[in-house]
Amino acid sequence: MTIVNINGEEYNTEEMNEEAKANVISLQFVQAELRRLEAQIAVYKTAEKTYALSLKQLIENN
Repeated sequence: MTIVNINGEEYNTEEMNEEAKANVISLQFVQAELRRLEAQIAVYKTAEKTYALSLKQLIENN
């Protein structure tokens, strides 16, 4: 039994029709992709700050 929480309400996927189950799978995929992309953004923001700091140090040391 899988329970899905949507806006604070819980739904049992076993009680859903096939179209709703497919929608749950699509929603889970999109949520996973968003988490993956958010992690990538965090990496890029860290790199951006590091490059900016490095550039500043290079400019100030010349």
